[in-house]
Amino acid sequence: LNFSLGCSSLVSLYFFFIPTASVNPKAALKSKIVAEFRPQSLIDELLLYKRSEDQIELKEKQLSTMRVDVCSTETLKCLKGKDSV
Repeated sequence: LNFSLGCSSLVSLYFFFIPTASVNPKAALKSKIVAEFRPQSLIDELLLYKRSEDQIELKEKQLSTMRVDVCSTETLKCLKGKDSV
């Protein structure tokens, strides 16, 4: 070695011989997913799902307590709701 290279050259020579780890594609993908994760959008989606489930449960409870004349087409139209008519 030529010691007249200077300190920065010695450091670069030292690190030149250290093998660098190749980038693992799975690790890179995981890092990207974690970096781009936005918890608020997940929370919003979960809240919408919960509201939908609550609405279904409420309608099921209402239907179970109702006495319905299944022969009445008017009653069946009401049960379907406005979206289905």
